[in-house]
Amino acid sequence: MANALQEQLLKAGLSSKQKVRDVKTQQRRNRKAKVDDGSAELKNQIAEQKKQQAKKDLLLNEKRFNEAMEKGQVRSLITEFTRFGITVSGYAELKFNYTMNNKVFAVYITDEIQQQLLRGVLGIVRHEEKTHIVPFKLAERVKLLVPEWCGYLATEQAVEVSSENDPYSDYAIPDDLMW
Repeated sequence: MANALQEQLLKAGLSSKQKVRDVKTQQRRNRKAKVDDGSAELKNQIAEQKKQQAKKDLLLNEKRFNEAMEKGQVRSLITEFTRFGITVSGYAELKFNYTMNNKVFAVYITDEIQQQLLRGVLGIVRHEEKTHIVPFKLAERVKLLVPEWCGYLATEQAVEVSSENDPYSDYAIPDDLMW
């Protein structure tokens, strides 16, 4: 019947086709606005998810930045121990064993370098299947940043033993007991 009324108004010239279309679209919009299909709640959930995702992205970016900084520090450590590492001549006959990740590795060194390792002046760093003998401070920094690379680092307890309290100071250590 509503269509019949509209047709009569059109025939009488009291309305136009455009006005009829506008009224229909407005009625459709009103019906959609009144129906609560949970879209407002869904929109709130989506907005909350976007906020949480933005927080996660921010944390991830900070983590990546920190990792890049660490990588920069690690790269600088690698260049330092390749640059400042002590090279051992090919004539070194003394085998020095050290453990790393439950594996025993060996490096041939001189007697002087062995004494410096035992006193804590030098340390051993192993990276990419290469052994580097480095100064103690550098080995200590490597142990702080990347502990799995530090092969041997004399502890301060083992550095010096006073000869006054040592009951075996009169006895020499045989060569075959050094491992």
